[in-house]
Amino acid sequence: MDILAGLNPAQREAVETVKGPLLIIAGPGSGKTKVITHRVAYLIKTCGISPRNILAVTFTNKAAREMKERLDALIGEKVAEALTMGTFHAICARILRQDGQTIGLNANFVIYDEDDQLSLVKQCLQDLDLDPKEYVPKSVQSAIKAAKSQLLTPKEYESQARSYFDEITGRVYERYQNLLHQSHALDFDDLLMRVVLLFKEHHEVLTKYQSRYVHVMVDEFQDTNVTQYTLVKQLAGKYRNICVVGDPDQSIYSWRFADIRNILSFEKDFANAKVVMLEQNYRSTRVILDVASSIIHANKQRKEKKLWTTNEEGAPVTLVECYDEAEEAQFVLSEIDRLSREEAIPMGGCAVMYRINAQSRVLEEAFMRYGVPYRLVGGTRFYQRREIKDIISYLRLVHNPNDNVSLMRIINIPARNIGVRTVTDLSAWATARNIPLFTVLKAVAEKNGPDIAPRATVALTAFYTIINNLIAKSCEISPSTLIAEIVSRSGYREYILNEDLGEERYENIMELRTVAAEYDTLRPEEGLSQFLEKISLISDVDQMDEKTEAPVLTTLHQAKGLEFPVVFIVGMEEGLLPYQRAMIDPAEIEEERRLCYVGVTRARKHVYLVRAFRRNLFGNSGANPPSRFLDDIPRELITLREQGKRIEYREYRDDDFTPVASLYGKLAQPSLPSKPVVTISLAPGDIVRHATFGDGVVVNCVPRAGGDQEISINFTGAGTKRLLLSLAPLQKL
Repeated sequence: MDILAGLNPAQREAVETVKGPLLIIAGPGSGKTKVITHRVAYLIKTCGISPRNILAVTFTNKAAREMKERLDALIGEKVAEALTMGTFHAICARILRQDGQTIGLNANFVIYDEDDQLSLVKQCLQDLDLDPKEYVPKSVQSAIKAAKSQLLTPKEYESQARSYFDEITGRVYERYQNLLHQSHALDFDDLLMRVVLLFKEHHEVLTKYQSRYVHVMVDEFQDTNVTQYTLVKQLAGKYRNICVVGDPDQSIYSWRFADIRNILSFEKDFANAKVVMLEQNYRSTRVILDVASSIIHANKQRKEKKLWTTNEEGAPVTLVECYDEAEEAQFVLSEIDRLSREEAIPMGGCAVMYRINAQSRVLEEAFMRYGVPYRLVGGTRFYQRREIKDIISYLRLVHNPNDNVSLMRIINIPARNIGVRTVTDLSAWATARNIPLFTVLKAVAEKNGPDIAPRATVALTAFYTIINNLIAKSCEISPSTLIAEIVSRSGYREYILNEDLGEERYENIMELRTVAAEYDTLRPEEGLSQFLEKISLISDVDQMDEKTEAPVLTTLHQAKGLEFPVVFIVGMEEGLLPYQRAMIDPAEIEEERRLCYVGVTRARKHVYLVRAFRRNLFGNSGANPPSRFLDDIPRELITLREQGKRIEYREYRDDDFTPVASLYGKLAQPSLPSKPVVTISLAPGDIVRHATFGDGVVVNCVPRAGGDQEISINFTGAGTKRLLLSLAPLQKL
């Protein structure tokens, strides 16, 4: 097979550039996956590079699977197997399994997901006698993740603390890491950070990997954070054959601590870097590309490119105004039905995208009311269902008895008469001696542990015996058989079947067995380890069933990497897109604009931009102006809908809002709130006085629309209150 066949000139240039740093700016739908896979094939087949010397990093398992399938076709399955290819987290987990002992890691470490991490943060707050109402666990968890994304250890984080909240977070962070270590566990961010620190502290380990990976390739480079970029530079430090692929215009994950500066400054970090622009789009019509380009053009943080295509011109983008969110959902349903009947577009080819998850409620209700099936990306995912989490916790505890989070989850599931007081006493005894909870259970069973009531002692001993027997069996039986043993020995089958939807929940557990069976051919311990690692690293998009013929409901963030014949973007209003929290910071507005751009460029044939004149959200009802992003679209590219007819275009202006189109005709001028008046400036750590609550310390400040701020204040005697700065009677002391 000719590796270069079917590539356009820019793609061919990217594939044939094999020496030195290379930056590939890949516009949406420009065939970047094809370029990456053909470049790998070219390195192996034409340049004679061993597949063992190539590292290819992706951001999702879905992307890795797609590349693997394409490479199998290009160079053969056996050759592709020798590549190191996968997500950052999967590759780092592999490195730590092999070399983590160098920095004191147990090779059987477990990987804590978001829920596990949150449980551990709550445990830390309890251990440090901190009130979770004052120090919200989610906020503390986010701060710890932010620290790790910047390679800050607990001591480094504490040394940079700028507020009282930072000081508290530093203490929790330190305790959090101690508990992770005690449980032989790592969280997602640890997987990356620990590898970077391993390479920094042990040059011989870094040298081993640098010498092996002659070529390093990174997909979706605009989504990397400081830790990931540091890791990439470490691995490519010897040969400097680093190829990064991405698009600044699709950088939409700053809230996950992705840093757009990584891709924008790549040419400065690698002075002799070559840049190749992939601008030909194979996905969308010319009109869709022109609309997307007009939306993104106003951004400053980007690299200019001109998307073009040989595809048909296509229909204008349809702009629709509805009266409220119920009519918005009704319009989407009726239009999907029309497209299915009149244009033969399958329902599974339609995607409804929105800025925040809360917007899906009305849409879901409408789909259910009319009996139309749908696929929800980011809803209650299979591996997050309660019964699945329970069985996984059993598996993880069997695999690693030091896993305190898993033990705490299942110690009384099914109910064993082990009360909260008993668990608290066990935890306190373990904390005082700095030992895992399972060791305490062993002490109880051997009658040399804490003083526990006789009834609880019997229950704890029985639970310890069950787990101990399962640990022994896990060395002899396959992962799928182990699940059957857990369900049987623990009494979980009877427990779950006696609940509402018990049969469905039990079927989910049987589906988990099906997944586990893929690892039954390996040695039992190895199979269990690999199975647990796989399910720990699965993302929302990885779980989406693309074969089901039903419309997709998804946030704009989760739509990244997907494509559909038809895209509806609902909620095209100020306060939603752009989102209200982003309207203060120009950099955040640019990211909101990129979100809109990503949504539009998911479409192949039709785009609908839909807004509601009035909207009920979070218990509030109001009228917002149309999204400012609509102002940027040339009028000749838009069709305005009123019961399927073209109508005259009128300009959108925030200061003089006139509805352009409505399924209910002309609407009244909305009453827009006046700009809040803010008279003082506050920052975390400031001392303030409130007329009612007295004196307090500012804990956190969150920007709000119009220059306002939401201030969290810890008042002496009144606890923590959240107040709007423009309305609260505050005096700065």
